[in-house]
Amino acid sequence: MADARFEDGAERALALRAETAEDLPVISALVQDCVLPVTEIRYDRARRQLALLVNRFRWEDRAAAEAEGRAYERVQSLLVVSEVLAVRSQGVDRAEKDLVLSILDLVWTPAEDGAGELVLTLAGDGAIAVSVEALAVDLRDVTKPYKAVSGKVPQHRDDGM
Repeated sequence: MADARFEDGAERALALRAETAEDLPVISALVQDCVLPVTEIRYDRARRQLALLVNRFRWEDRAAAEAEGRAYERVQSLLVVSEVLAVRSQGVDRAEKDLVLSILDLVWTPAEDGAGELVLTLAGDGAIAVSVEALAVDLRDVTKPYKAVSGKVPQHRDDGM
């Protein structure tokens, strides 16, 4: 029997969990520049969960796409924050049904006994602050990748905007 090669492995959907401050930067990097309609945010108070259905740029596939000369990809993913005590937002008008948000960063600020606040920083000075009993953030791809509509890698202006 021959040894397995990397090429023999099939690429799989992401399924990651962050439970520590050290885990969170991985998920934050993967959701950077994801987009979502404001209608795809759900807070389930009874289950203590905030769920966002996002269209995530596949940063982990960027180098392969460039090397192979193929289109960049996005994938729909669920970003779920558990152990939620409260949710606040700034610059997010839930009544504006056509509003599209873009996540730039996830920032964790710990408090006592494992509790803390997770802030989802949005493009355009928006933010969603999630007070949690403990850090528990899941990112799971739920569709097959598809060609990024823009055909480009997301870019940010250098002037902070």
